[in-house]
Amino acid sequence: MYVAAFPFADNVLALPVEDISQAVKWYGGAFGLKEVERRESPLPAVIMERDGLQIGFAINGRDPEQEGAAILVTDIQRARDELEAKGVKIVNWRVDERDGEKFQVFFVVAPDGLCFYFHQPIDEV
Repeated sequence: MYVAAFPFADNVLALPVEDISQAVKWYGGAFGLKEVERRESPLPAVIMERDGLQIGFAINGRDPEQEGAAILVTDIQRARDELEAKGVKIVNWRVDERDGEKFQVFFVVAPDGLCFYFHQPIDEV
């Protein structure tokens, strides 16, 4: 269901957080991500994965409120339902248009301040 992730800023494998353990707990519970790698050097970081998609979190001093990722999914309604069932707040359920293509989208702002833009292309009939 999760297909790809694109960072808003630098690196989808180093999204800024203040606490690695809290990130693992929240993103594991909310997004269904599983920890696949953890390292302490050069910065404390963790890589998490779901459906072959990897997203990472690092204590790198950047502002999480200025970062996040766009997550492409194959079933946006299922993604929304799954997140809402886990108590995650969904905002801005809407249709966006970019380069002549329409997308069903929604946003999730995580407790750490990172923003996630879930999107799926809308097939025109």
